[in-house]
Amino acid sequence: QVQLVESGGGAVQPGGSLRLSCAAPGFTFSMYRMTCYRQAPGEERELVAAISIGGGSSNYADSVKRRFTISRDNAKNTLYLQMNSLKPEDTAVYFCRAVRGSSDYWGQGTQVTVSS
Repeated sequence: QVQLVESGGGAVQPGGSLRLSCAAPGFTFSMYRMTCYRQAPGEERELVAAISIGGGSSNYADSVKRRFTISRDNAKNTLYLQMNSLKPEDTAVYFCRAVRGSSDYWGQGTQVTVSS
């Protein structure tokens, strides 16, 4: 059974940084397109960033461009989301997602809270 295990969330002050990790042990991680989503209370889940299979291509929601960086290490079966210059509006539960054809897996989510 495929498991995506997220970590790295927490509480941080505005302007701070966090790095989220999404590990996929025992999984052909390198064959999946990886994406990060977030969901704030009372809001729809939204796409934050996506990265291609090889890691050479990525794209971002306008709200996080130039602040967030998505990357992957296929040798370690791990996805990363580096979040800098965090704002209160970045507060949400963050999820990773792996997609390949009809296979579609989600992590359990990790809470990020940005508050002074």
